[in-house]
Amino acid sequence: MMRASLLLLCALVGLSACGHRPPDQVTDACLILEDNRAWWRALQRTEQRWGIPPGVQMAILRRESSFNAHARPARNRLLGIIPTSRPSSAYGYAQALDGTWDWYRRDTGRRGADRDDFEDAVDFIGWYSSKSRQLSGVQPHQARELYLTYHEGHGGYNRGTYRSKGWLMNAANSVARDAASYQAQIDRCERRLSRGRFWLL
Repeated sequence: MMRASLLLLCALVGLSACGHRPPDQVTDACLILEDNRAWWRALQRTEQRWGIPPGVQMAILRRESSFNAHARPARNRLLGIIPTSRPSSAYGYAQALDGTWDWYRRDTGRRGADRDDFEDAVDFIGWYSSKSRQLSGVQPHQARELYLTYHEGHGGYNRGTYRSKGWLMNAANSVARDAASYQAQIDRCERRLSRGRFWLL
């Protein structure tokens, strides 16, 4: 009985930490984070480590996966009906590609990091923003430019490949608006989020 209770407790803590269930709504950062306190701690740790604001982190996750831990690109369809291969290896909250994720794990030493773990995903975004600063001169608070480097890669961004992609420019502008909105919301509720007893998290 005791062992069963401990297993249940571990399962609850694991679900809380990983947050596999997407939030019911994705526009109010305060409501999202009040329901997922472990996410708030993870966003704070990433900001402390990499300097990227929580609002920017959340805006990229919203655009990439709508906070779905198991998001993948839709499969291509043969004759418009038969599902075939996926267009890329993107997976998880941050939709990181296999190769980029492997680079992140080698570079940070986080060998056990998983793309469907929220804390690992936002740390990845922070790490990538640091590479964008080094390789493309993009600062962590520049959500629009950061998303463009995120999508095109640093080489593509530096060559300006995004300029001919109107849909991508629109997406980057949307990320910038979401980042500003999320950050303003977080600024209003940060004290509330950081208060209280959350010993399970």
